[in-house]
Amino acid sequence: MDKILIQGNSVLNGIIPISGAKNATLPLMIASLLTHESLILENIPRLADVFVLQSILSNHGVDYHVMDNQTDGSNLTGRRVKFCAAKIVNTIAPYELVRKMRASFWVIGPLLARMGVATVSLPGGCAIGTRPIDLFVESLNALGAKIDIDSGYIVAKAPKGLQGSYYCFPKVSVGATHVMMMAASLANGETIIENAAREPEISDLAECLNKMGAKITGIGTSKLIIKGVSSLHGTTHTVLPDRIETGTFAACVAMTGGDIFLKNARSSLLKQVLDVLATSGTCIQEDSDGLRISRTDSIIQPILVKTGPFPGFPTDLQAQFMALATRADGVSHIKETIFENRFMHVQELTRLGANISVNGQTARVIGVNNLSGAPVMATDLRASMSLVIAGLGASGETEVHRVYHLDRGFELLEEKLSAIGANIRRVRTST
Repeated sequence: MDKILIQGNSVLNGIIPISGAKNATLPLMIASLLTHESLILENIPRLADVFVLQSILSNHGVDYHVMDNQTDGSNLTGRRVKFCAAKIVNTIAPYELVRKMRASFWVIGPLLARMGVATVSLPGGCAIGTRPIDLFVESLNALGAKIDIDSGYIVAKAPKGLQGSYYCFPKVSVGATHVMMMAASLANGETIIENAAREPEISDLAECLNKMGAKITGIGTSKLIIKGVSSLHGTTHTVLPDRIETGTFAACVAMTGGDIFLKNARSSLLKQVLDVLATSGTCIQEDSDGLRISRTDSIIQPILVKTGPFPGFPTDLQAQFMALATRADGVSHIKETIFENRFMHVQELTRLGANISVNGQTARVIGVNNLSGAPVMATDLRASMSLVIAGLGASGETEVHRVYHLDRGFELLEEKLSAIGANIRRVRTST
């Protein structure tokens, strides 16, 4: 099992190309099930979750081919991958595959829409909190699907095809919005989705589906109108840049000081994040090709964070900004509103010398003058990155264990950080 070693207190300077968004890539890959023609996706990141989903889609008959690595003068850019589901050979998504990644449950929408049947394992628990599937079931029921639960599997049937309908989500759900939008694209008639998730990754999927022949309007709003079509065709689509990676690397330089350029980053994808960064004393400059993030002042100002659905502050950046707050000159407050168990990184940050107290869903972070390197253990994907950021700002060496969490969502992390001056390396442990 790998671990990452970090020698802290290096100032970061240079250029980082921002990868394609993981949270957009996964539903876009799943959308390949909706057509018998080829879907070519550009800017696909090299991530463990992407490779797992490739295997899962293969189980259903999707062929994939890496066409080439896109180049911009570096080796840190994404791939072009062709997906083709010319023939669906299996409508069952078994537990041994679905349990590896919750997003694989989303195949239920395209399989049901195209084949009229789907049998998908319940996805199981999640370390950062419960993620119930009731909204998936209710929204597909609204489209006329008949759904049963049998021996840990969702058995969904629509032998006469899905039917357009009206559905209002009782609470915002990114995953269920993805699934209903894909399913409704091939339904008979018009579907109206109210209280739809507005995340940029939802819009990216909708834009790709429209390129494939879908008829979706209201993109970027909480009301989506989808006029079903009889079939979709292939297309080529470029995955949008990863706003979570953008915010993460911005937090890195806010912690260490320095000046980095985040190539391809888009400020429109993370306005609230940039606003919080500005209050911390970090300088943000935008140009047509990305964002420049710099901090020359030795003092990090306290921050106030409250997570929420887009356009709010993303929960996937909460842990990283808590790490930044550990070195602030004063008291920061961070409130988590999305998941009920997403403060598991607090205990590990305190091992580095952080002063954090938690009351319910709110963390109070009293900044300290110094953090000290220590062995720490990642508990989930985003929490693991908070430990890397803390390690970059700590004295001495920090060992981050269970880095397989990092590999799920951050492409070539050590290479990118090393390229801008971080003293970071990965080593293989004997256990």
